[in-house]
Amino acid sequence: MSERMDLADVLREYGVPLVTLNVTADQQNCLALREKLLAIRNASQGKEQGYLEVGCTFYIDVHDIDRYLAGELPNLAEIYAFDEDVKPHREE
Repeated sequence: MSERMDLADVLREYGVPLVTLNVTADQQNCLALREKLLAIRNASQGKEQGYLEVGCTFYIDVHDIDRYLAGELPNLAEIYAFDEDVKPHREE
């Protein structure tokens, strides 16, 4: 089971975020992802856990999906960005 930081934890440890991005999905997409994650766990006899990794690196596991679908969580994940995360990019 993944550990989620709520906004109070983020504020206490990192300060006020510049922006918060919410990650959501409809029920059909959640269930399809859940099946893939469970297949990884089942194929390894429970030794490995499936998770979705995205380039900015946050994790969504089966427990997160179940809680989201049950209405316990408002979203699948939140991504917090701070002033120091904003970098310039120069087009070449």
